[in-house]
Amino acid sequence: MGYDSSSSSSRSRVFLLLWMAAVVALPFYLPTVVHARKVSLQRQSLAVKKHLKRLNKPSIKMIQSPDGDIIDCVHISHQPAFDHPFLKNHTIQMRPTYHPDGVYDLNREKNPGSGSGSGSTPTQMWHLSGRCPEDTIPIRRTKKEDVLRASSFRRYGKKKQNVIPEPRSAEPDLINQSGHQHAIAYVEGGKYYGAKATINVWDPKIQQSNEFSLSQLWVLGGSFGQDLNSIEAGWQVSPDLYGDNNTRLFTYWTSDAYQATGCYNLLCSGFIQINNDIAMGASIFPISGFHNSQYDINILVWKDPKEGNWWMQFGNDYVLGYWPSFLFSYLADSASMIEWGGEVVNSEPDGEHTSTQMGSGHFPEEGFGKASYFRNIQVVDESNNLKSPKGIGTFTEQSNCYDVQSGSNGDWGSYFYYGGPGKNSKCP
Repeated sequence: MGYDSSSSSSRSRVFLLLWMAAVVALPFYLPTVVHARKVSLQRQSLAVKKHLKRLNKPSIKMIQSPDGDIIDCVHISHQPAFDHPFLKNHTIQMRPTYHPDGVYDLNREKNPGSGSGSGSTPTQMWHLSGRCPEDTIPIRRTKKEDVLRASSFRRYGKKKQNVIPEPRSAEPDLINQSGHQHAIAYVEGGKYYGAKATINVWDPKIQQSNEFSLSQLWVLGGSFGQDLNSIEAGWQVSPDLYGDNNTRLFTYWTSDAYQATGCYNLLCSGFIQINNDIAMGASIFPISGFHNSQYDINILVWKDPKEGNWWMQFGNDYVLGYWPSFLFSYLADSASMIEWGGEVVNSEPDGEHTSTQMGSGHFPEEGFGKASYFRNIQVVDESNNLKSPKGIGTFTEQSNCYDVQSGSNGDWGSYFYYGGPGKNSKCP
């Protein structure tokens, strides 16, 4: 077949004409693109401002915390919970109708096997600068940069979608499908109406800002599919959420496996706070040190048998508030699983492992003063009694990265050590 020079020349002329048209149009096209980008940024800025206005309610008093947080003392009736359409005419329940019976002695401080004290209950850093008055609640102020770190302002304060606690039957080689790893103790197969734990507080090191490390209890209902109900509480280090590496008290809830409902702390409507001493999302202070003083927090979550709401208590004295039962489907009745333990995010690609620490960053076998622990773990039964759980299982995806070891004795009840350094010679 011969070469058609006329055809080639024709294509060249078409290309040249198109190129010239593009050059001519470019001065007109670029301002349009720039203008569209400018309009988009203005809309985003306006949306962020409106979102901040919804989150940051007018305050009666402002407290500047030494760690850089601003704590707003907001009138109890103006808190974010009441943005929920079902709570417009809600009468705040100022105390639970019933408290669980048989509360374990929260002041027992012996370390099993060593006799060393396990330290004091920490407080929150903002207390060094003041307190909120009666009839107000403390709310950590959300800043513009906090919202801008999120993938979108609508996702701020929410966990990533499709991130659910691993089913206990998960095979270890499925580990990085969600990027989340755990070292936990759990019970399942019954009806549970609450959970309690004394949790050792540390400041694990985070490798990347989009990763976190937490230690918490989970109160779970439903399946591990799209209908999972979860109430969660504990401490966490999350640079992406808070903009720093401080150890902070947190809560979370969802009724649809983290898809659309729920959020951290008070960053959406739902949880109703009644306490003026403790701020959700605020720094815990002081924290445990390696071979040094150990500090624990006590967390209790239980279902009020009369009103049906799920209550939370921090320490011995602070009843913080409640999640109304209508927020949930399965948890409107009871929980079907309780979990206690640690969780981290591994965002490293290609089978690599993060060096983000869990707990103290040390393995369970190192023991007291080195490894992190949960002690006095308990469940609330159908008679509203706190009891040591039966049939405790343990689970971790990769024990060479993070591990868990459980035990029981008269001083600590049911307990376990957990955690680890992440990446190491046996966890590449």
